[in-house]
Amino acid sequence: MDDTHIRLADFRSAVFFIGAGMSAESGVPTYRGRGGIWAQYDYGEYACQRAFDRDPQNVLDFHELRRQTVLGCQPHAGHHALAALQAAHPQLHVVTQNIDGLLQRAGVQVAAELHGSLWRVRCARHGVREDLAAATYATRACPDCGAPLRPDITWFEDPIDEDVFTRAGERIAQCELFVAVGTSAVVYPAASFIPLAQRHGAMMVEINPETTEASSLFMRTLRVPASAALSQHFSA
Repeated sequence: MDDTHIRLADFRSAVFFIGAGMSAESGVPTYRGRGGIWAQYDYGEYACQRAFDRDPQNVLDFHELRRQTVLGCQPHAGHHALAALQAAHPQLHVVTQNIDGLLQRAGVQVAAELHGSLWRVRCARHGVREDLAAATYATRACPDCGAPLRPDITWFEDPIDEDVFTRAGERIAQCELFVAVGTSAVVYPAASFIPLAQRHGAMMVEINPETTEASSLFMRTLRVPASAALSQHFSA
């Protein structure tokens, strides 16, 4: 095997830290940069609590369009390779910044969704519920109190979900192998998990066709798309 091949059996535990680049390969629009969602739309109209309070139906319409877009995209070879690796290596934990659910559609078990999910909604009073309907929401109002249900997503200006970030941090601090896949390493506080893994002595691997602000923290870099890297450079 060449020195770019990584065998998971050599590590007691691993964390794969997934960013938007993983989903972009399936055609899911990214958030920043050329072609990104927030280059085309004003988050203040569609992706913050103020917008939801002002016009919840407009915000929900927008997120239904996002759901429709995601449903038109399919998991790629990298998603399926990661699911197979995880099935063979139970101590492979996946932490994702993505909200699109492509990992789960490929059969990946996700330990922490840092920024929530397009496929859940929540009521401020009655909590979170799954909404796995097609593009349209199964219901836009809480069946218990009638209040509008907002997407269970960490929007601009929202606080992070402390429990989810704590769970992710515990996995990352304990892992022996840390693999960052398609993450720009500029979205904080999620990006702070990269130096956390390094400080705790993990083997650091970056999968990204481009260099990032955190590239110097990695011991190995695979400058290829996630689909190729995960299917060709890793084995159980």
